[in-house]
Amino acid sequence: MTTHIDLGRRGEDAAAAYLGALGWKIIDRNWRCPEGELDIVAHDGRGHVACEVKTRTSVRFGDPLEAITPAKARRLRLLAWRWAAVHGVGATGMRVDVLGLLTEGGGFSIRHHREVC
Repeated sequence: MTTHIDLGRRGEDAAAAYLGALGWKIIDRNWRCPEGELDIVAHDGRGHVACEVKTRTSVRFGDPLEAITPAKARRLRLLAWRWAAVHGVGATGMRVDVLGLLTEGGGFSIRHHREVC
């Protein structure tokens, strides 16, 4: 289990570095409430973005982005609204992105999907 947790942490670190390189400001990481957790909350210069990070070592069990089912997308939207309410941010301006990471040569390849829900 430690390997799975370590992979997830490394993936989230890589995703945060990727977003930082885009010029985004990382505001929160691993924010939790009773309904669940947001991996990363950032500001892209225009608005707040809740980012779900899915990291895999291969596509053997499917692409990382396939893990975002309609139910998961609804939960991510709810979590984004909860984060916005707690932080006094207008929920209508908040979007949800997903970053799918695959291990590649000691690093990660990253696919960034905007406004998934």
